[in-house]
Amino acid sequence: MSDLVARTGRHQQRYDAGCRLVAGCIPFRCRDSDSSDAESEKIVEVLMINSTSGPGLLFPKGGWENDETVEEAAVREAFEEAGVRGELMDLLGHYHFRSKTLQDMFSLEGLCKAAMFALLVKEELEFWPEQSTRQRKWLVIPQAVESCRHAWMQEALAEGFSKWYAEKEVTENNTHEDVVPICLFFSHRLFIPMFLRAVTTSC
Repeated sequence: MSDLVARTGRHQQRYDAGCRLVAGCIPFRCRDSDSSDAESEKIVEVLMINSTSGPGLLFPKGGWENDETVEEAAVREAFEEAGVRGELMDLLGHYHFRSKTLQDMFSLEGLCKAAMFALLVKEELEFWPEQSTRQRKWLVIPQAVESCRHAWMQEALAEGFSKWYAEKEVTENNTHEDVVPICLFFSHRLFIPMFLRAVTTSC
């Protein structure tokens, strides 16, 4: 049962230059499209969870503690908050934000610096530590961008994950197949160019 208890408290919390250090991830999967075409491309979805403090959806994230690496912290948060396990992939970037709820003696202004990773989900657990307060939802990227509660998470998805995934696809599929640029429409303000294969994705 100890595996189903989330860490609490901040006695091991890491700080750097007045910032609380945070680790998190964008869990994702690829599924077949609804098209009957055998060569139709796969659809990339990301997993989001509800916020316990207001509207909008989040990606799993939390404090990076002294007894773990930043990668271990990101994996732990995915398990505790979203109940998923998988392959932790590349670092998407570092994102700064401010949180009134995270103000303390080491970070008086609630400044935080989050390291966000991509996590290829391989297992969705039936039971997980925060299941009583968290609901999970798979969304395609345009829906997820619009659903993000925080602007910095929207940036991590649109600027970080989307570009990383597009570059990964081009690198892994740099064969004789044509690579064509397409543009995903995320909102009336935000366009993210993605260079994907004309046929299928590989994950």
